[in-house]
Amino acid sequence: MATPPDIAALRTEFDAALRATTTVAGVKALHDRFLGRKSGSVTAILKSLAGMTPDEKRQIGRDANELRQAIEAALAEREATLGASAPPPNAVDVTLPGRVPLVGRRHPLTQVRDRVESIFSAMGYRIASGPELEDDWHNFEALNMPGDHPARDMQDTLYLAEPVTMQGARAGGRPATLLRTHTSGVQIRYMESHTPPVRLIAPGRVYRRDNFDATHTPMFTQVEGLVVDEGITLGDLKGTLNAFAERLFNRAVRTRFRPSFFPYTEPSAEMDVACGGCDGAGCALCKHSGWIEVLGCGMVHPAVFEAVGYDAEKYTGFAFGVGIERLALRFYGIDDIRMFYENDLRFLRQLPL
Repeated sequence: MATPPDIAALRTEFDAALRATTTVAGVKALHDRFLGRKSGSVTAILKSLAGMTPDEKRQIGRDANELRQAIEAALAEREATLGASAPPPNAVDVTLPGRVPLVGRRHPLTQVRDRVESIFSAMGYRIASGPELEDDWHNFEALNMPGDHPARDMQDTLYLAEPVTMQGARAGGRPATLLRTHTSGVQIRYMESHTPPVRLIAPGRVYRRDNFDATHTPMFTQVEGLVVDEGITLGDLKGTLNAFAERLFNRAVRTRFRPSFFPYTEPSAEMDVACGGCDGAGCALCKHSGWIEVLGCGMVHPAVFEAVGYDAEKYTGFAFGVGIERLALRFYGIDDIRMFYENDLRFLRQLPL
């Protein structure tokens, strides 16, 4: 005959296991261990009754059922106690170590734009804005670009309506609607409603029909500046832009001005700065020239003053324009403009604030 099960020892084993259980999951594990249908210890005793004598069945069966009932009651009581003391769903466990949050930061292009704006704001310039959807007059005609000017070519400009010259508009036509190719239209709009003196910068997005490559993008950000008053000279222009370059690059940077051509300025120039990577000796960043082009500038053309009703005999002025993306390439020493638009956080986090 098989040895009768030791129910008292099993009760002692259960009591010890129950005292060590501190979680609801642990209570469920104890239930499976002692009362589980397949492998529970008490269940195994009840299944073994079939091979016992009638006297053993009565005695052991009664003791096993009493143990099963006692275990069920003890497990239910412990589960209720643990459930009452458990935190509510989604509660914060203040004993856990804190999580370091992901801190956002300004995009590198925004950083450069803010830096440019702060420099000119400190010089007393106001920040002006205007519509990105522009008409032919403000984008071209008022800036001394007649209908046959190359800058108006459809390959450069994104038109939203059929181009119409001002002569056609005066004859009853409608000026063209287009995505602005520069923020100079903001300057025209400002001069139309304000009298000199004028001192402003006009930052904003502009659009051109360019391929998206390492140095070009069909949408980019420009900051254009304008100063108009009596007695403004080319020396004022050079002094202003030299001061801007020194504050932007945080060093006594060397600059040079090269003759150029823009239809709305005369004379016109482009400003270069000595390459910061080689200090003018020549390297891959500056294409071994020692200089890096930064912006275009010049004295405002009298035709522009005539378009907005300013007296060109009384007032003079200067204008300049700088592309934020191109400036950021030089500022951070990067050779591909597309990296600013790919939103790769591994790249963006490397750039300083």
